[in-house]
Amino acid sequence: MKKTIALITSIILLISLSISAKEKFKLDTTKKIKLSAKEAKLIKNLIKTDTIFDPANLNLQLELFKYNPNLIYKYRLDSLNATVPMDYNSYVQTYIDVFLTKRNEEVGHMINLGKYYFPIFEKALAAYHVPQEFKYLPIIESSMNPMAVSRVGATGMWQFMYTTGRVYGLNIDNYVDDRKDPIAASYAAAAYLRDSYNELGDWLLALASYNCGKGNVTRAISKAGGARSFWEIQGYLPNETRNYVPAFIAANYIMNYYGKHSQIKLINENILKTDSVYVNKFISFDKIASALNLEANDIQNLNPSYKKLLINGTKENPKRLIIPKLTYTDYTNFFDALNADEDESIKIVNVIQQPTKPFKTITHTVKQGENLNRIADNYRVEVQDIKVWNNLPNYTISIGQKLVVNKPIEEVKKPIEKKSDLLAYKVKAGDTLISIAERFENVTVQSIKELNGLKSSILTIGAILKIKI
Repeated sequence: MKKTIALITSIILLISLSISAKEKFKLDTTKKIKLSAKEAKLIKNLIKTDTIFDPANLNLQLELFKYNPNLIYKYRLDSLNATVPMDYNSYVQTYIDVFLTKRNEEVGHMINLGKYYFPIFEKALAAYHVPQEFKYLPIIESSMNPMAVSRVGATGMWQFMYTTGRVYGLNIDNYVDDRKDPIAASYAAAAYLRDSYNELGDWLLALASYNCGKGNVTRAISKAGGARSFWEIQGYLPNETRNYVPAFIAANYIMNYYGKHSQIKLINENILKTDSVYVNKFISFDKIASALNLEANDIQNLNPSYKKLLINGTKENPKRLIIPKLTYTDYTNFFDALNADEDESIKIVNVIQQPTKPFKTITHTVKQGENLNRIADNYRVEVQDIKVWNNLPNYTISIGQKLVVNKPIEEVKKPIEKKSDLLAYKVKAGDTLISIAERFENVTVQSIKELNGLKSSILTIGAILKIKI
């Protein structure tokens, strides 16, 4: 009798839920999204599983209904079978909605640009064994604009800062800024992502570090008690980075499923076919453009890394020039222009980075037990910056070595001194291990638990905790 009552109860509940879900899907799909027959059938099967008459599996049903009315977005992201986790949640949905509404015209333009740029990105990522999902990262970084410059000086499609760009082999001088070169910058970005993954062991954490630096990510991991999932450390990251990963997942969704959304208007622009040639002399874009019946700006658009509307090749260091694919009749004029005498008055002058803020140079003497990561954390700078400032070929440093550290004046502080003293902390109402750890530098939830022999995170008001500072 009890089994019969339970069975009837579960059937009534599931019928009620199914009717509710059907209405939600009907409302949502007519307003936002049109389902294919295959997708509609899949969702129907998810809702009406073969556990429908099993009261013990009601939680499974309720879990599926949680995604209403956006279960289809989760299904599509899961169907990508990506190497990088394509998690679905409300943060991701927010950015999917942004792409479908406020940025729908821009998305159409970027889809067209992708026909030219994505093969470049794919080749660079493959060279460093980085997942192909990262080819959509420039959508978030720069809207795929190679000339983009942020308010803090990050430059190019992949938005490299000066020091990080130099560390990863990008040339920046008076005539060239490789950060604007889609090819060179793509290889540098792939190398950075591979290095970050090797250090952090997770692609979403590597992605977060691309936005805020490895130092911020490792500090967030420490504050989260050693958690190594982006979603677990999200609250400890800078605000911009908290939204950066969801936006990236949304970009992957939109680039794979734009055809499912009528809001995305594709732009029928022909993608220019190009050739690459290497030039071993100085020659102006005006001469090249004249030979090809183009404007100098047309050549500049294909070669955004050259600052002065000229290419500065030499015999020792020939430079790559991207040009429209030549017809037979163009060859003579083009090679005549290449073989003309170069302008001997043009000279290369190395650029010295001009800091955007006044800065103070600090000299740090390496102590026993220190490494570049620890020193960078103490001064709140990046390891890459210290390497550039000191021309370090690798990560090896020695005791007594003098290192230069540049800090904006308003940020100059003494490095955090490592002490072995113990502090007694009395637990107050509202305290948690996380809030206590955040009060002290270099203190984590795990270190508090280990020092005090805590088996759980439950605290007693008035208890005395030992804190190592």
